[in-house]
This record gives sequence, structure tokens and C-alpha cells, in this order.
Amino acid sequence: MRITRPVQLTACLAATLAIFTTTLQSTAAPTDPVTVAAQPVAGSSNVKVEGSRIILGDAPATVGSTEIKQRSGLAELVPVRFDAATSAVVVGYTVGTPDGSSAEVDVRAWVKDKWTEWTPARSGTPTALPGASDQVQLRIIVSAPPTGGSPWVGDLTVLSTDKIDPSRMSVQAAPLQSRVFATREGLVGGTTANGHVIVNRDHFVALPSRRGLSGNGSGTYSVKVCTASRCAFEPVWDVGPWNTKDDYWNPSAIREMWKDLPQGRPEAQAAYQNGYNGGKDQFGRIVANPAGIDLADGTFWDALALTNNAWVDVTYLWTGDGGRGTVSISSGYLNVRNSPNSSGAVVGMAGKSAQVTVECQTTGSSVTGSQGTSNVWLRVHTGMYVAKAYISAGTFGAC
Repeated sequence: MRITRPVQLTACLAATLAIFTTTLQSTAAPTDPVTVAAQPVAGSSNVKVEGSRIILGDAPATVGSTEIKQRSGLAELVPVRFDAATSAVVVGYTVGTPDGSSAEVDVRAWVKDKWTEWTPARSGTPTALPGASDQVQLRIIVSAPPTGGSPWVGDLTVLSTDKIDPSRMSVQAAPLQSRVFATREGLVGGTTANGHVIVNRDHFVALPSRRGLSGNGSGTYSVKVCTASRCAFEPVWDVGPWNTKDDYWNPSAIREMWKDLPQGRPEAQAAYQNGYNGGKDQFGRIVANPAGIDLADGTFWDALALTNNAWVDVTYLWTGDGGRGTVSISSGYLNVRNSPNSSGAVVGMAGKSAQVTVECQTTGSSVTGSQGTSNVWLRVHTGMYVAKAYISAGTFGAC
């Protein structure tokens, strides 16, 4: 089950995205604000640009599995680089929110060769980064009722600053793992929160916060989901179940809501099992199951071989360090096998663009894939391997 589904990118904007995908904005001195151009990059959906403004696009509200329906758009903007690393930034912007609509600006930073999680940024207020960085990126989320005016965000600037409480900075040595209840999303033909149109036997997951939402087609934020015998590596492409501001994988100091709950415990689980928040979600609805993650059909049925909703072990890969690779395929999934051999039994799957953990590498059968022909296999979990011929990754130590 899900809560909200923004719709697809307007055709006009989609045709121009490639121009900005690899462009980096000009540098500026740390004391000077940088004007952030209204230039959405690949992964954006249902927005249009008018001058310095990002405006909700014209696609209609989508029909989801709940009564909460809205028109929504998402725009990731061209990254900004500073001359020196900073521990915090001040984001400036103006907004227009007619007819009960809303607009949000988020920021993330490039730390230890990867993007951190998205963090809401209030205009004119210092926002702490998870680690010192000289490169940041802004994201716009605009939402509105099915009818009425369209919200917008404009006049974006970003300024580096060190005037922030360093205790709010949070970097984990290892990614968080928690045991949560998983439900099947289904909804083939629907549209996810990042603009992806759900296909039959799809591969992605939904988590109840946009802080860990990947752009359309991206696996920047990915999870490893495991049962006792199988694992799936999937990108986070949707928001849900139940809540939309429950980043339960974060420690209390930076958790957006429900700060009194322990790290790793979804609000829906606490509501269902213990009557937390009166047994209701953030929208006041009675929570009917303890779900903390939704699984697309291909993840649910094929990768994990589930037949019913079940408890699973989830690792939120972006929350810590460690070896990583990216699944480089044009569509579908990559098989995870129980040996470094093409004839090994399938014990899981990895979806398109997903990040995979890499423990070590070994040699096995030769495979030809998107990365060429190779006999190198990567161990991604105990007793589980993927062919490096389909993984964009560096070199790792021997198993």
C-alpha cells in the first residue's frame, strides 16, 4: 500500500534533461551565495520551468490505493560546488502555494564519494550536512489537490556556512539494518513518487519518507531486503506505506517525525503493535498492519519468492560506508546466484540501477554484459554472487 504518487515528467522538459545531467554550476567564494539555476536534471518528473521558477506540471492527479490523491512534481537541480568544504548551508528561496498546495526544498551533499540523504531546508535557516562537503544539490517537491492552482519555488540561492551545531552531523560507519514488515505494492500502471510508471513484475521498493527517495531511473538510495534464504537489491522509487515523513532508519536527533521511537522502528509498526499515536498514522488513519516497506511485485514474488506479506531484514545502503557497485542493465533485473557461476541456483535478484553491497571478488564462469566480458564475480552477501560484467564498480579484495 502507498500514500502518494506524483506523475510523469512533462514531454518538453524531458527532451532537455540530458543537457544538464552532467553539468556542474560555477564555483563561488564561501561567503557569497550561489544563485541556483532552475535547471532540472534526469530523474525529475511533472515540473516545468518559467524563468527562475520551478512550477508543478500539468499532469493530472493519479489514482492510488488510498483516498489521498494529489498532483505532484519533483525536480532535482544542477549541483553546486563551493571553493571549500562546508558543514552547513543556508538555502534561500521564494514559494507560491495557492489553493491548499505545498512546496518543499531539500538539500543533499557529496560526502565520501556518494550523495547523502535529502534533508528539508527552510529558507534562510542553516541546514547541517551529514559531513563536510564542497558540493551540494537541491531538490524541489511541489504538490497540490486534484484541482486548483499550481505551486512553485523560485529565486533559489545557496550559501555555505559553519554556523551550525556540529552535534547534528551524523555519519554511520555501517549502514543500518532493521527487521520490518513488508507488504506487496502491486498497482501496475500507477505512477510512483519519483515519476516511474509501474510495470508488470517491477523491481523497486517504497519507504515512508522522501529523504531516501531516488530520482526516476536512479539507484542512489537502494536497499538490501533479505529473507532467511534470499536477498533482493532494489532502488527506492516510491513513498509509503502509511506515512510520508517517517525516516525511521535515522537516529532520533535527525529523524523528521516520531523522534521518541527507537532508530529502526517504523511508526506504523509502533502504532499497530503498541497503540503508539493512538494506533494511527500521520494522517489520522487507523494503521491496519505494521508495514515499514512496500515491495514491487517483481521484488516480492520473484526476487524474494514471497507468497504473503512477511517480516524481512532491510539494510538501508546509503546510511553507511562499504564497498558498492551499481547494477548496469537496461531493464528488468540481474540474478543473484549461490555460486560464482552462471549455472548457480538463483537466490535473489538486483533491480535496474540498484546499488549492491560488495564484500569481495572471485573468479568463476565468464559472462558478457554491459561492462564487457569478465570471469570476475562479486560476493554481495554470504553465499550470494553477481557477475561483474553487469556491475559498474571498481576492484575489490579477493574472497
